[in-house]
Amino acid sequence: MNSRSGKWYRQAAIVAACLLPLCSTPVLAERIKDLAAVQGVRNNQLIGYGLVVGLDNTGDQTTQTPFTTQAIGNMLSQMGVNLTQDQAQRLQLKNVAAVMLTAVLPPFARPGQPIDVTVSSMGNAKSLRGGTLLMTQLKGGDGQVYAIAQGNVLVGGIGATSGNSKVTVNHLAAGRIPSGATVERAVPTALGQGGYVYYELAETDFGNAQVLVEAINKSMGQGTAQALDGRRIAVRAPEDLSARVAFLGRVDNLEIKRQAGAAKVVINPRTGSVVMNQRVSIEACTVAHGSLSVVVEGAQPQFGQPADIQVKQDGSSLINVKAGVNLADVVKALNALGANPLDLLAILQAMKSAGALRADLEVI
Repeated sequence: MNSRSGKWYRQAAIVAACLLPLCSTPVLAERIKDLAAVQGVRNNQLIGYGLVVGLDNTGDQTTQTPFTTQAIGNMLSQMGVNLTQDQAQRLQLKNVAAVMLTAVLPPFARPGQPIDVTVSSMGNAKSLRGGTLLMTQLKGGDGQVYAIAQGNVLVGGIGATSGNSKVTVNHLAAGRIPSGATVERAVPTALGQGGYVYYELAETDFGNAQVLVEAINKSMGQGTAQALDGRRIAVRAPEDLSARVAFLGRVDNLEIKRQAGAAKVVINPRTGSVVMNQRVSIEACTVAHGSLSVVVEGAQPQFGQPADIQVKQDGSSLINVKAGVNLADVVKALNALGANPLDLLAILQAMKSAGALRADLEVI
């Protein structure tokens, strides 16, 4: 073997070694039920108002929360204990707290099934730890009662107070009752209309709608599915209910390769968070950014001295930002600016206005 052939073999081995990880890496697919849901199959929100008792002097101060006293009086009257208005006003029950209850009623839930309940103080209770929720009705948006809640409140925190010192670990004004409510009324859920079941994408995307249609038709037969718009897909399903359930189970688990969404940058100005997806790109631009600070020192009236006001502006220089076509290049270019997250919010908005940021800017 001559040196020229040996060199060719070495190059081929290097290329093969580089391509091997790409060939062995599986293509990740997503199931249809991860991207879309059957129309009408959804959760329902429930809410209620109740009382938590058994607290260790950490309940509401009834002089500042009159609705707690009123709720206690109403509850006692239903149990045959009648209090005068003066007696009700003199109640000082620090072991009771008024709370709001929230729960989620899942689709197809039937009477007798348990659901979890979240309990949140609505007064000035210091802690709900160790409390017990009294029987409370949970109502839907239509005002009907769909569940009854009662049980011991589980609070994932602890606190201690001594004099003016206070130590609190986690949040004590809210807790949870696992399986704390029992469903009393079912919500009718229609599984399709006539001979069709409608799937709705979580996000409007014409490309993904077409991908779903092709996957369903390939597996279930041509003409089974058709896209009505960029979000809704009509699927022909069996008329028999049991056969329809089995059919939807197969459709839900079909694997598809989802098309990448639009380039997007999400900004949260309250926390200074900036999140961008991998399709974000930037054009070459020039950025100059500086910070201005004003410091006011308090005056001393006893000496008649005026307040000392200082204005300071950090030096800034023009920085050329190179174009980036992938997320790594974008991150590298933004890091070169040396700006903190709060400054980055203003820079990204300015880059978007200048047309240098190739992405949708969303503020949450």
